Amino acid sequence: MMARRVEERKRFRDFFLCSLPVAIIMACLYVLVSNAIFGFYTPQLPSSSSDNKESNFIDKDLGWRERAALESFPFLFSKEMLDALNGTTSSDLDPLSLEAIRKKEPSLSWRVEDELVERHASSEDHQMVTRREGGGQVLNDTPEKLYQRRMRQERREKRGKELMNNENTEALEKAAIQRSMSVDSVAIGNYSIWRNDYRRGKNFEDLLHLLQDQIIMVRVYTSLAKMTNNLALHKKLETQLALMEKEEESTNIDQEQRVLDTIREMGQLLARAREQLYDCNLVTNKLRAMLQTAEEELLSTQTHTTFLNQLASKSVPDAIHCLTMTLNLEYSLLPAPMRYFPRTENLENPNLYHYALFSDNVLAASVVVNSTVTNAQDPSLHVFHLVTDKLNFGAMSMWFLLNPPGEATIQVQRFEDFAWLNSSYSPVLRQLESEAMKKFYFKTERSESAESGAENLKYRYPKYLSMLNHLRFYIPKIFPKVDKILFLDDDVVVQKDLAPLWSVNLKGKVNGAVETCGETFHRLKGYLNFSDQRVSEKFDPEYCGWAYGMNIFDLKEWRKNNITETYHFWQNLNENRTMWKLGTLPPGLITFYNLTRPLQKKWHLLGLGYNREIDTRKIEKSAVIHFNGHSKPWTELGISKYQPYWTKYTNLDHPYISSCRLFE
Repeated sequence: MMARRVEERKRFRDFFLCSLPVAIIMACLYVLVSNAIFGFYTPQLPSSSSDNKESNFIDKDLGWRERAALESFPFLFSKEMLDALNGTTSSDLDPLSLEAIRKKEPSLSWRVEDELVERHASSEDHQMVTRREGGGQVLNDTPEKLYQRRMRQERREKRGKELMNNENTEALEKAAIQRSMSVDSVAIGNYSIWRNDYRRGKNFEDLLHLLQDQIIMVRVYTSLAKMTNNLALHKKLETQLALMEKEEESTNIDQEQRVLDTIREMGQLLARAREQLYDCNLVTNKLRAMLQTAEEELLSTQTHTTFLNQLASKSVPDAIHCLTMTLNLEYSLLPAPMRYFPRTENLENPNLYHYALFSDNVLAASVVVNSTVTNAQDPSLHVFHLVTDKLNFGAMSMWFLLNPPGEATIQVQRFEDFAWLNSSYSPVLRQLESEAMKKFYFKTERSESAESGAENLKYRYPKYLSMLNHLRFYIPKIFPKVDKILFLDDDVVVQKDLAPLWSVNLKGKVNGAVETCGETFHRLKGYLNFSDQRVSEKFDPEYCGWAYGMNIFDLKEWRKNNITETYHFWQNLNENRTMWKLGTLPPGLITFYNLTRPLQKKWHLLGLGYNREIDTRKIEKSAVIHFNGHSKPWTELGISKYQPYWTKYTNLDHPYISSCRLFE
């Protein structure tokens, strides 16, 4: 194409140069003949210096006749045309100047690649390539621009060949057909089942999500139809809404086609409703009102759910209550000489592994003891000290008399028999029995209804009102001959041999426990009121918290540091409940402040009573797993995937358990 343009350019130039003398001669003959016949014209040759520019064109390769004719007829060519033909116009602003045309990046027809002048041997960064068209104007360009131009031309040619390929043409046609299939020509609007957003989902659940979205918009347009007195559309929308809500309640996969048809029909109806009723402000206000109502309903439901969960977790299941009553009856009929446990000489032996367990749940206590003995290398070295209340003492004793823990030693006591435990000695016992505490827990605008709020319900948790929960601060007093003891909650399961814990060097600390602030938010500021000056002056709010449930206590260091007296001191200061309000962990964090030795996390895993996302491998590697939270494994609220870890150590075929229909 470039060669053709160059050739045409040459032909035009040659034609112009050949025809110009002929035209001049013809003009001269015409003037001479006219002058001879009519005698009215006398040629005048230009003599002024201003006409020198015109003579430049005349002086180029012309005979004397042609030159004379041109000098006689300067009016045949204007000054601008002569300048353009001559190519000597001095003004760069002249649009007919070749220099001006050259500076305007002339088209490819002005460029001749085969007439490039060889570049100089010294290649500089900005060396110019010079090209000439015959004897015409010199045009310059850079090698970079020439290369870019050549590459663009090659890409155009390649793209043209690709577009002419039959296979590509077929692929483009198929793509167009696929795009056309994604458009529904019947149901217009934003709620069509054939929208790309919903075509990606192939399962029944995705269709139900779309159905729920359509139900929301149907409710909006139903309200707008009634507001605008469009009764016919209002009735049709209400009918369709009832049908859609019925389909939404269904989860049978066989009804997928019916749901799909309903969505398609509703998409068409919504499109018509949109055309008739849509108003941006009205729709926005209606959606806001619906959102506010939904939020209020959600808050009410959450409050009610929390209330029921806490109520269920506080309550004793019927099966366990049945088991307790049956065992109490059996124990009352048991002769006194048969009520004693064997191996009582081990109870004060400091060389054995002693456990402290405070519980009023006979089944939970049995799982703790059974799991510990089952995983112990030498059960005969383990001694269990169980403390309960007088209501459950008979059931607890009878269970372990009927189901002794192998070669391990067991002792059952009731805290009411501790003569030293009275209100004059124990501040917490005095506070629990005081009128102020009873008023705080029972008579301060709190009720057992969901409307009272979940926070208020926590104050009525029997765990916080039971002395069994506070006995952990009196362990040296309960077991005066024991030097080291492992405290266990009744909602734990032991999966490894715990004997190595007695070999852990606490380095002068009193309490060995697993810290809980590494991955969670449990720090001292989350449990204590640091706006109280007595707290802020003594403790660091970022001090790492730890967990009760599995704690190894050095009772020698306990007695040396007067831990029980420290507990009494802070408990007396908190009589008006301004430092902390609930439980035993806040006073424990204060009492054992800077006296706790962190244990490896493998010893104690928490969260099985509320966290459903714990890794199974992590559970199986832990020595003790703790069902802390409201979802206890012996209740219906228990997390099903964790319950087998607990029921593994429960004899469900036991006649007393089967008769009470546990887990039925």
